[in-house]
Amino acid sequence: MIKVKQTPLPTLQDKDLKLRALVEDDAYGAYPSWLNNKEVTKYNSHGAIPYTKEMALQYVKGVNDSNSIYAFAIELDGEHIGNISLQNVNSKDENAEFAILIGRDDMYGKNIGFRASKLLLEFGFNVLKLHRIYCGTSEFNNGMQKLALKLGFKQEGVKKEAMKKDGVFVDIVIYAIVKN
Repeated sequence: MIKVKQTPLPTLQDKDLKLRALVEDDAYGAYPSWLNNKEVTKYNSHGAIPYTKEMALQYVKGVNDSNSIYAFAIELDGEHIGNISLQNVNSKDENAEFAILIGRDDMYGKNIGFRASKLLLEFGFNVLKLHRIYCGTSEFNNGMQKLALKLGFKQEGVKKEAMKKDGVFVDIVIYAIVKN
């Protein structure tokens, strides 16, 4: 059975990379600007409307009050550069949805997403006792598809024209990994 959410969340660490609980101060930093960056939001559902500090603050408060979302800030050398989460946590079926956002596009391709994801998957499987973790991404998001496969996720299917991005319907590719 999935454990009840700890408040605050534990800190997960790998050398210079740290996953820590999102805090209200994050809403006043660079975080809101990431969701207004066309490169950062190119393949996800964000970017359609301007993202404000107030929206970020509301999100942080919401995830910290939720028992179905475990959202972490990704810090590299003490700088908040992204967010990563297990969301839609389903305790009955012992599964959750994986999501990651590297907010600084100059950090792409530097193995940060992989390192952060490994920490989160270990937390999900070993602490939360999840059985299955899944994710979905735009058919055009090659970086996320490569990350999922590198982490051991397997492609399960495709949701046809499931997301509308910049006026165009795109397919969502679904991946999952099960414990062991």
